Parts: sequence; structure tokens; C-alpha cells
Amino acid sequence: MLQAFQVLAEPTRRLILDRLRSGESAVGELVLDLGLPQPTVSKHLRVLRDAGMVQVRVEAQRRYYRLRPESLARVAQWLEPYRSLLSEARPGDGEASGPDRHDRSDSRNRGESRSTSDSARPAVSRNSASTSSASSGSPR
Repeated sequence: MLQAFQVLAEPTRRLILDRLRSGESAVGELVLDLGLPQPTVSKHLRVLRDAGMVQVRVEAQRRYYRLRPESLARVAQWLEPYRSLLSEARPGDGEASGPDRHDRSDSRNRGESRSTSDSARPAVSRNSASTSSASSGSPR
């Protein structure tokens, strides 16, 4: 199963699989559709074929690829126990939640209130420093 996820982790391979969902396609058609160089498409097709996710049909000089749904069924079967979690997900759940997120926002808020309350003090210090440096005649 790890191999399947390693294969699917590559965005170009997912694009190829997306394109093959609509049916069999020649390598040349995939090259045109994806806007990628032919060697790149062929390399990814070889990886997909070795992983059993696509199959090839040779006709004269052309190679036609199509999905092998049974290989994707194994991935879907592995994901099945997680589907209940997906159905429970609500919009906006992608954000970090729990104590870590709240701790960071609380510390930011505390930092903002400190900087707001302290902002008057540095201004006084700057005035004092500029006054003392001006009175001492030293260059800034």
C-alpha cells in the first residue's frame, strides 16, 4: 500500500490519472493535454504501469493507456475507515484547532497588548535619548 501512496504523491501522476478517468488515451494525446514533454509523460506512465495503476495497449507505433480500477479500489479500501472522519468534517476544519492554536493566538494578543501599552514608553525614551545626545553635542 505504501507504494501506491508514493506513486500518487507525485502531482504529475495524479494529473495523468485524472485525464485517464475519461478513458483510454495515447501518449501523444496526454502530452498535448498536459503540456508536458513526451519523455516526462512516458516516465510517469512507466511508474504508474509498474504500480499496476494503468495498463498499456500497443497498436502499431502507438501506445494507449487506461486506468486499472482494481488498483485504485485497493487504495479506496484502505481509506474506507477514514470516510466517517471526512463526513464529520465541517467547513473551516482545515485550520489548526485545539490548545496549540489558542495558545499562539493568546500569546499574540498578549504581545500586542504589551506592545501597545509599551509603545508610549519607548517614545519617551527616544525623546530622552535624542535630548541627551543633542545636549551632549555628540553626533547621532
